[in-house]
Amino acid sequence: MATKIEPYCPEGVYDPPGYSQGVKVTGAQTILFLAGQVAYDKDGTPKHKGDFKAQARECFACIKRLVEGAGGTVKNVVKINTYVTDIANRPAYREARKEAFGDHEPASTMVQVSALAVPEYLIEIEAIAVI
Repeated sequence: MATKIEPYCPEGVYDPPGYSQGVKVTGAQTILFLAGQVAYDKDGTPKHKGDFKAQARECFACIKRLVEGAGGTVKNVVKINTYVTDIANRPAYREARKEAFGDHEPASTMVQVSALAVPEYLIEIEAIAVI
């Protein structure tokens, strides 16, 4: 059986635009639990200091590389948790997510935190993918 990934939102639960309330997966062979990704530079230092959208794009690029390395695509991502230091960056985040995922809308959560592991990081994204 091939992996089937589809949005899941039963009747009576609000079905918002832009993401899925849930994702139903059947027939999966591999599940990836990806650690929070930040905008690392080649030497492991923060990349794109002060540029939220560039950091968001880099986080999504890291997720894409991790999933592709296991034989999947971004369409295999079923859940993302995003941590931001300023919720006002939500519109830029949505643009970066749309660039990365297109019409694929994983279940997602976004929370504002007071700080991330390194002060220059403005965003961290963790993901779950099924392949």
